[in-house]
Parts: sequence; C-alpha cells; structure tokens
Amino acid sequence: MQIAIVSDTHMPRRGRALPAECVDRLRRADLILHAGDLISLDMLEELQGYGPTVAVRGNVDDTAVKAALPECELVLVEGHRIALVHDAGAERGRLERLRGRFPNADVVVFGHSHLPLHEVSRDGFQIFNPGSPTERRRARTRSMGIATVANCRLTFELLALG
Repeated sequence: MQIAIVSDTHMPRRGRALPAECVDRLRRADLILHAGDLISLDMLEELQGYGPTVAVRGNVDDTAVKAALPECELVLVEGHRIALVHDAGAERGRLERLRGRFPNADVVVFGHSHLPLHEVSRDGFQIFNPGSPTERRRARTRSMGIATVANCRLTFELLALG
C-alpha cells in the first residue's frame, strides 16, 4: 500500500498548481494524507479527485475548511495508527511531546514549518513532516512524502520535487 503525504499546499494562491511529479504520486497512491493549510475546500476537492483523502485543518485555512475538517485525526492503515495534525509545536522536545499527545499512534504526520523531517525514536515511534510541494520557504526544495506498508512494516520517504 502506498500513501502520498502532503502539507502546506496553500492553494489556490497566485495561479499556483501542484507540481506534475506530486500529482503523479497522488494519483498512484492508495490513500492521500494532507496535514493542513489547504487554504480552501477547492484544494481538498482536488485531492479527493486523485483518490481517498484524509485531511486536517491548518492555521491559515479559510472558515469553510476549518468547519469541514478536524484539528487532528487518527487513521488506521493495515494495523498502523497514523495521527495527523498540522502544528506540532517547537522543534525542541517535539518527538516526546507528540508521543505524549498521541499515545495510541505509531507515527505522527504533521506540517506547518514547511521543513521536511523524519525522526524515529529508539522504540520505533516516528514523526514525519512532508514539507510543502508548493512553497519551500527555508527548506532546500519543495517536497512531499510517501509512506509504504509492506510486509507489516510502515516506512517513510521524503521526495524532493523539482
């Protein structure tokens, strides 16, 4: 099973579009996760056109998105519990803070910073930020993530987008 992970798309804005490589990955995915800052329901509808989508609201989403989406969500994927939230707070202590906030999760997917990140604790708890496919800010490149479930394992990959 393949899961495409995006966050901070901030669309529509100034004629921006998702990169073709991102759209290709979204179309091929079995599930799409969006960790907030869609901006409008148009972006959610676009994602849903590519495949099944689970999304949470972000801090700059419009009122329609905030009314339609939860602040956080727990998704069960082939026995793996994935928590989805937009803002994971300050970098310092993030892994342990998220473990405490989502004690039933195996991984927490988040956004907000636009900085791609994948951390794994000694006992296997993971946190993952896909960055942004449209707005790199301080990151080296625009990016997204892919999670794969195979042989009962959940693995994550960060993809730089050209």
